Amino acid sequence: MTASGVRFEVLPDLEALSRHVAAWIVEEAAKTDGVFSVALSGGSTPRRLYELLAEEPYRGKFPWDRAHWFWGDERFVPHEDKRSNYRMAHETFLSRGPIPAANIHPVPTEGSSAEEAASAYARELKTFYGAERLDPARPLFDINLLGIGEDGHTASLFPNTKALAERERWVASVVGVQPETRITLTYPVLESSRHAVFLIAGAEKQKPLAGLRRGDTSLPAANLHPTGTLWIFADAAAAKAPQPGR
Repeated sequence: MTASGVRFEVLPDLEALSRHVAAWIVEEAAKTDGVFSVALSGGSTPRRLYELLAEEPYRGKFPWDRAHWFWGDERFVPHEDKRSNYRMAHETFLSRGPIPAANIHPVPTEGSSAEEAASAYARELKTFYGAERLDPARPLFDINLLGIGEDGHTASLFPNTKALAERERWVASVVGVQPETRITLTYPVLESSRHAVFLIAGAEKQKPLAGLRRGDTSLPAANLHPTGTLWIFADAAAAKAPQPGR
């Protein structure tokens, strides 16, 4: 990823960012016919965006019946656990919008091992996509919402982990990096997106955002090369140049 290949927009604060992106998602969905697929991210930044999607005026304009919801990564904890990305999305908007249950595709996190869960989610993605191989001309996701950690990770692709090199498997388990085992989509699947969208807010994200924009390949997020357009929506606090030593 290079700065010239990115569409970069700065909003005054997280509320403005969330409203701007909610309106943009609704607009993008309206441009499409048929199935509209979205990969969701966890963390605190997208929470307000999710809440807004379930509220007017966005709720009434969004094609809920033809939208399908997936996750870019998940902690290997029960869905009821407060650390679960599924739980956050369910509480903020999935339980509040007119969404068919069959259109929600959470990562399975109970009754199996993490490796089995990764394989099961890969099968679900392939069934939805209708093929075993990804075609660059036919992205899996219409919109892939992403975040970036202070260490430059995105989804659960952390620095110095085996998952970074995975090019065949669609989904991988990540063990030993964080307190919880993670399940993550791999680069080829995250990249199979018509719009790959980083949502970045807060002063603590100044350094990773600066690295992302200059294409610092030591950051996993900067090694994402989507088949479609890459967007960065940031708030003013994150977009401010980092101070020396940060």
